Amino acid sequence: MEDGSENIQPTSQTYAIMLLAWLRFNPESENPVYTASAQSPTKLLSRFTARGISPTAVISDRVFTSSEEASQLIQMLSKTAVDMNMSRVVSELGQAEALGSQLPDPLEDVPEVNPVTKLVIVDEFGNVLPSKTKEEVPFNLDILRKHLAQVALARRVLPEDVAARQKLLEESVYDVAVERLRHEASVFDELGLGNPSLRRADLQKWMWDWHQRLKGRLETEIEDIIAAEQKQTKTDKGGSRLGPFLSLVSSEKLSLITILEIMRLNGTGGVNDGMKTARALLTVGRAVENEYKAQMCKRNHIAIPSQLRAGDQSFFTGLGYRDLHARRVTAAKYMEDSEEWTTQWTQLLRVRMGSILVDCLMDVATVERTAVDKRTGEELRERQPAFYHAYEYVRGQKLGVIRLNPVVADRLAKDGLRETLHPRHLPMLVKPKPWLGPDHGGYLYNKSAAMRFKDCQEQQSYLEHASSLGNVELVYAGLDVLGGTPWKINRNIFDVVLQVWNSGERLCKIPPAMYDKPEPEKPENYDTDVKAKSIYGQKLKTYSQDKASNHSERCNVNYKIEIARAFLGDTFYLPHNLDFRGRAYPIPPHLNHIGDDLSRGILQFAEAKPLGERGLRWLKIHLSNLYGFDKANFDEREEFVMKHLDDVYDSAEKPLEGRRWWITADDPWQCLATCMELRAALESGDPHAYMSYLPVHQDGTCNGLQHYAALGGDGQGAAQVNLAVTDRPSDVYTFVANMVEEAAAKDAAAGDKTAQLVSGKVSRKVVKQTVMTTVYGVTYVGAREQIEKQLKDRGDIPEEECWGASAYLAKQVLSCIGDLFSGAKSIQNWLNLCAKLIAKSVPEERLAEAIQPQKKPRGRAKNNTLYNRVRKEQMATVVWTTPLGLPIVQPYRKTKRKQIMTALQSVYISDPNAPAEVNGAKQASAFPPNFIHSLDATHMMLTALECRTQGLTFASVHDSYWTHASGIDKMSEIIRDTFIALHSSDVLGKLEAEFRARYANHMVPVASIRTGSLIKNLKAAGCRILASAEEAAEFRDSSTGLSSLLDVSDTETSDVSTAPITDVEDVEDAPVKRAKSRSRAAAEEDEEEDEEQILANSPLSDKFIRLGALIPPLPQKGDFKVETIKKSQYFFS
Repeated sequence: MEDGSENIQPTSQTYAIMLLAWLRFNPESENPVYTASAQSPTKLLSRFTARGISPTAVISDRVFTSSEEASQLIQMLSKTAVDMNMSRVVSELGQAEALGSQLPDPLEDVPEVNPVTKLVIVDEFGNVLPSKTKEEVPFNLDILRKHLAQVALARRVLPEDVAARQKLLEESVYDVAVERLRHEASVFDELGLGNPSLRRADLQKWMWDWHQRLKGRLETEIEDIIAAEQKQTKTDKGGSRLGPFLSLVSSEKLSLITILEIMRLNGTGGVNDGMKTARALLTVGRAVENEYKAQMCKRNHIAIPSQLRAGDQSFFTGLGYRDLHARRVTAAKYMEDSEEWTTQWTQLLRVRMGSILVDCLMDVATVERTAVDKRTGEELRERQPAFYHAYEYVRGQKLGVIRLNPVVADRLAKDGLRETLHPRHLPMLVKPKPWLGPDHGGYLYNKSAAMRFKDCQEQQSYLEHASSLGNVELVYAGLDVLGGTPWKINRNIFDVVLQVWNSGERLCKIPPAMYDKPEPEKPENYDTDVKAKSIYGQKLKTYSQDKASNHSERCNVNYKIEIARAFLGDTFYLPHNLDFRGRAYPIPPHLNHIGDDLSRGILQFAEAKPLGERGLRWLKIHLSNLYGFDKANFDEREEFVMKHLDDVYDSAEKPLEGRRWWITADDPWQCLATCMELRAALESGDPHAYMSYLPVHQDGTCNGLQHYAALGGDGQGAAQVNLAVTDRPSDVYTFVANMVEEAAAKDAAAGDKTAQLVSGKVSRKVVKQTVMTTVYGVTYVGAREQIEKQLKDRGDIPEEECWGASAYLAKQVLSCIGDLFSGAKSIQNWLNLCAKLIAKSVPEERLAEAIQPQKKPRGRAKNNTLYNRVRKEQMATVVWTTPLGLPIVQPYRKTKRKQIMTALQSVYISDPNAPAEVNGAKQASAFPPNFIHSLDATHMMLTALECRTQGLTFASVHDSYWTHASGIDKMSEIIRDTFIALHSSDVLGKLEAEFRARYANHMVPVASIRTGSLIKNLKAAGCRILASAEEAAEFRDSSTGLSSLLDVSDTETSDVSTAPITDVEDVEDAPVKRAKSRSRAAAEEDEEEDEEQILANSPLSDKFIRLGALIPPLPQKGDFKVETIKKSQYFFS
């Protein structure tokens, strides 16, 4: 029948009989029958779908007399469809299963989530009409809702096979898109909607038409490009050819990628109804690259090595580490990760690729617009381009943009593009693939990177090299531990959240459906009082901004709730990767435990553990912490909860109808979850045996300052951040707030009006963020903005006065912190000086080339001085290795933009692979916070690995560590042990030794040292330079101030060297560039450049000093012993 020899066409009943026969008599059944003509489900499914026979028609045929056999067949066909990437078949089978299934559906009694809506006014042709008004779902939320519908359908048909469901989630979005568009276009034709007079202006129909035209156009265009490139002469660079790259992905997929990416970018970059041209070209090019690599990943799919089980050999023993490394290397041998397809495409290639594709789309994509002639009433129709290129001016600069035709923009607000939410934005239904290398791990079928960094080729090279040597195995193992923690949605909290959301009221950071703040009233003296007019304008601007942001905040919450609803009843996982400093983050961005209080409140561990006596105590302490009563001792916190037990019960039983005690907590949703957990435990009959799913936290006290205190042995600082043994927890934020309040009171008594305004209003909350971020390099401007936000939230200072008050308080806070943490300040200064010197250094081999005399190009003699040639070689960035072996590269450079001519416009892009001068100011200011971040990331990884070894569930939010209540005591012990182990290893001493070894052959031009206050800081840090008597005399004669750093000796090797200049003309006046009106940091940098260029004309312009000699000695360490924290009960609490 299949080959047509019987002159009979197979029907749905034919295939039903064949499938039933396979189900009963396949080789793995109880009654196997072996026959050569047996047809597998894969072949049968492929054949009947090719004939247009519906899967529903097959499984509902009367051949099936048993519901059990029909259900088995649905699951068998669903798994087959997943393997064949036939998501439409899975959806149809899911709907059929839902209609006849008796299985409980986790979503059956869960209300739908009311979407964010906006008003649109349209007629049936998509034209705007003032009389017809309705609410529509914005397109990005519609995408999410429709994509998550796939998750729900897959759950019904594949309830147990989570691996198959994960594969369905990760299936290429472009494969799904083309199937849907083709199916919908055929439906339109069957319904007679091919007639333009009957057809509604439907976005999906337009996209199918564009796809058909663009596919054909691309096939012709690619053939023409390949033919033209084959005619090029042999002198042309092969790397400039586009044909081979355009041929990597089929024309059909190229077409879909271009259309979907351009539609998705609408409204980005601050461009209404359009997008920036440069961004569009780069995004389309990168999407083609990602799709090609996704295809290759699927072809190279291999078996995954098992993870270390609890009770196995510890990660930290030599045997355990070697075993871990051996398993990863063995797995990697099966992966073709050395093939060319794994390499990164260049920005130039992405732009050129995107230019070809977008230009073709703009040529073929058209829409029909209709309008009514006001004079005659006649309806007019016209074909217009769907996209057009234009320019607009932004801050005085000409910006190229791609705009959507107004009719397309209108439809885009209504017709959802469900294909553009990629499955890698969602949690995983199975454990993530263990990390085997820099780009092998996480999602099963989509390529993920172990480290997220933006266009930094150095970081990628260092990581790949360290990975090949097996130096980062513990980092990969730590990511596996974090990604392997199972989660589920807390149904009790979700129900309350959904009720609040659907009611539209504002509650606990859930924004209202309609903005509920009153508009500022216009003052009566608006026209006569300039100050009143200014204040009103400021208030009106703030009101407008808050009203506009309310919609985006509501969309953000809507994403979280929609995803949570789709994963109700499921166990899921959050694959993790690192930022360039080594800090771990979940890859799915919309719903994870690093999110806000709402995200954390609706998440809980998927595994339960009995509370026990200690766990019950920690659950009460945890509730007290979440409420905000966290500065008392542990007994007082437990007592606080028992005093409010009636409020706890009221909150748990009647969260919205009762007294709502929980909404006054610092973290209300997590507080409510804990109230419900505590009530359930106490009402269970045996609280100690109660199985608890709730994560309980242990948070560091200003963790950055804890690391600084341990590094410097700073006893005073250690006492403020709970490293020392105390009866009660210290609160550095309250301490600083009191110091600032005292200073303000003195100034107020002296008549300072600003001090009088803020006196009595400097609370812990006002200064907390600034104190916390001081250790991470917060500037005065940043501190002022932080405090201004807190003052506005307080509401007891007029809004127009907040800016001046915040400026005053920022100075006071930074001054008080400097006095309190002098040990941290000295280490911060040492790190800053090291980074500044490294950024000014040049490798000796590059220096030899730079000082060679060069023939001066005509008209460019001034740029060919020795000073300028050496300056171009200052490209050394700060690189260090964490105690876990992870190399960290600071990416800050002065990247130069390159002009690319495309068919649309000139595009300016920066090439991350091109040599670029280092940004010295940014390298220096960012190094102290980045170094501390790398230490707290190391501490977290060590804790995660040890918790895994000892069988504890573990999750973290940087310096907040989570486990079950029953495991808190054990985790607390592990936290202290790993912190002691980390800081007992002489971290700063190893860093200094690494710098001296890594930059041993680097030289610093004398012209770069005598700038600003650098020489003063070097002297204060104890820097000494060894020089001969003759060199010392030269320094004294030049009056540079460097002579104060010299130690004179003619017997020891000098740290100073002289460039062998034979081209005397090189030492000449360099033009002094004056700083224009710019930011303070930029102006200071320009001032340094001016001083350097002035010095370039001095006799010392050919002098260089060894970098190792300039690195100052480490600050003297205090007498605080880090082992003390073993007895500190409030170190993490």
